[in-house]
Amino acid sequence: MDIKNTRKNISTDQPNNPLHGITLAEILEYLVAKYGWAELGKKINIRCFNSDPSIKSSLTFLRKTPWARDKVERLYLKSARK
Repeated sequence: MDIKNTRKNISTDQPNNPLHGITLAEILEYLVAKYGWAELGKKINIRCFNSDPSIKSSLTFLRKTPWARDKVERLYLKSARK
């Protein structure tokens, strides 16, 4: 497999997806840095943000729970635009 072609395809596969190339960990770290756990827990009321929060436990939960991940991604898009 040609690495150049693979990289080219990766960058052009989703040109209209604003989250393309951003990991869930990067999104979560950005939100925690911007809001802190307490404010993040108020904005998105899920236990992993409100009860003994950590990046690791939150990532585990968000990867298994599509509705929660969607809320986190939407908050990221909304706050990153400002």
